[in-house]
Amino acid sequence: MRDLDKALADIIAIRSQLAAGTAFRGYGPATMAATAAVALTTALIQQFVLPDPTAEPLIFLLGWAAAACVSLSMIWIEMRARSRRHHSGLADAMIHQAVEQFLPAGIAGVLLAVLLWKFAPEALWMLPGLWQILMSLGVFASVRSLPRTVALAGAFYFLAGFAVLLLGSVTHLLSPWTMGLPFAAGQALMAGILYFATGDSDVED
Repeated sequence: MRDLDKALADIIAIRSQLAAGTAFRGYGPATMAATAAVALTTALIQQFVLPDPTAEPLIFLLGWAAAACVSLSMIWIEMRARSRRHHSGLADAMIHQAVEQFLPAGIAGVLLAVLLWKFAPEALWMLPGLWQILMSLGVFASVRSLPRTVALAGAFYFLAGFAVLLLGSVTHLLSPWTMGLPFAAGQALMAGILYFATGDSDVED
């Protein structure tokens, strides 16, 4: 039994090493472009139904939480399908690695939103910029298993986050466009980078 356990552990370790050295192809350009459309649509909806987001921050946050859930669901479904096709036996290990790389930034974003809403609502104007900076850190953490040019999207989110913080420091107001425009542009950039790096339009998926 000890030999069997050791052999299984060795197989798992080998699979993990193979996954770490393999370029991840689970993210599809078309799906990334669709998440850009989700960001723009959310901003447009909030522009019309939420005249003063600063006065109703919970509705603002819930709207973007819903947009994030829709986008993550699309990415997750696509990631599983593409990983099964491109990575076959390594699919589960590759998906686990991709989630592991992005998870800290995602958890930090959720906890930061709850913290500011509950204990420092006067600082909620900072949240869009902070979310974009966290997004950049998640992208940078994923660069080792994605095309190197993905770092350009990380740099965009990093600069956009600080630009949004700078603009918000003047008014201290929440705006759907400080979320919608940077995320739409960033996800569209990701879609373009993935398409030109892999040559995969993703439309057949």
